[in-house]
Amino acid sequence: MKVRVKRIDKTLPLPVYKTTGAVAFDLVIREGATVSPGEVAKIPCNVVVEIPAGYMLMVAPRSSLPFKKPGLIQANMVGIIDQDYCGPNDELMFPARNIGSEPIVVERGESLCQATFVRIDKAELVEVEEMSATNRGGFGSTDI
Repeated sequence: MKVRVKRIDKTLPLPVYKTTGAVAFDLVIREGATVSPGEVAKIPCNVVVEIPAGYMLMVAPRSSLPFKKPGLIQANMVGIIDQDYCGPNDELMFPARNIGSEPIVVERGESLCQATFVRIDKAELVEVEEMSATNRGGFGSTDI
């Protein structure tokens, strides 16, 4: 599958899959920032991605984030990017929240997050008066 990608700053590299077994490609931060305690900052990731029909793009923190930037998390936990978010100015952003007690500096060129294409199906939602199954119970657990 070939996917069209537009870089905002061409001096920064295109996103790449770091290994042959990688399922996500690393995004590169376009502009440095300082995220104050309790603040949520939109950190630009330098690319607009034309997501193919039948897919969404999922953005998630890299597994190294808690070690490289303790206290910095992805504010929405996981980013779901729709197929129609691909206009000329629809740059991918990393919503960074500082849950620590000290400011956190993010440098231009760092890689804090990654993205992967996920196949999707759109269901036709049909409203009914009753469901066909009985209650399972146990919110979050099957053994309650």
